[in-house]
Amino acid sequence: MRMPTPMPGKGTIASKDQFAVAPPGYGLTQDNTRWPWGQPSRDADPEVVLEKALQGLERPKVKQEMMKLLVVGVSVEVLVEGYLFQAFQDGMFTPDVGLIIKPALALVIADMAEDENIPYRLFENDNALEEGEMDDKTFFRMMKDNNPQMFTYVQENMNEEIRKGSRPRPAENFLNRKDDE
Repeated sequence: MRMPTPMPGKGTIASKDQFAVAPPGYGLTQDNTRWPWGQPSRDADPEVVLEKALQGLERPKVKQEMMKLLVVGVSVEVLVEGYLFQAFQDGMFTPDVGLIIKPALALVIADMAEDENIPYRLFENDNALEEGEMDDKTFFRMMKDNNPQMFTYVQENMNEEIRKGSRPRPAENFLNRKDDE
């Protein structure tokens, strides 16, 4: 004889139906005007928003706390994103305005840290500037797959240079330029 399994107590996690959740997009059908971000933003001009943000950074207590965070290793990127998220939640501006002011705000914070001789990290990820770079092998493979005519053209020109006795040199750009030349 099989023993009946006891029902979980009312209000416990085990009693919750795992399939009784709102479907995706349900939140978009609800009235969000009770939240500050659901109301029209206070400012829509990026210059005005940036000016207000910079005025806030000049307050002594805010500046002191920000410099402490930079000293302990919090990146400028995290400080800026935290400010933008909180200001959006408070209804100060829309996300697109926040994205417009993000680089300027980050540079001002970095400049403030340099003025105070405080070491700082600009990005949270140490290799953020190198992230996503494509190596030559991947570049040529993708070119061969997606643009075979250009691949053939480049290949023929490189082979012609090799036949002439010269070795193909990488194109000079601002990243690999030698200043002593």
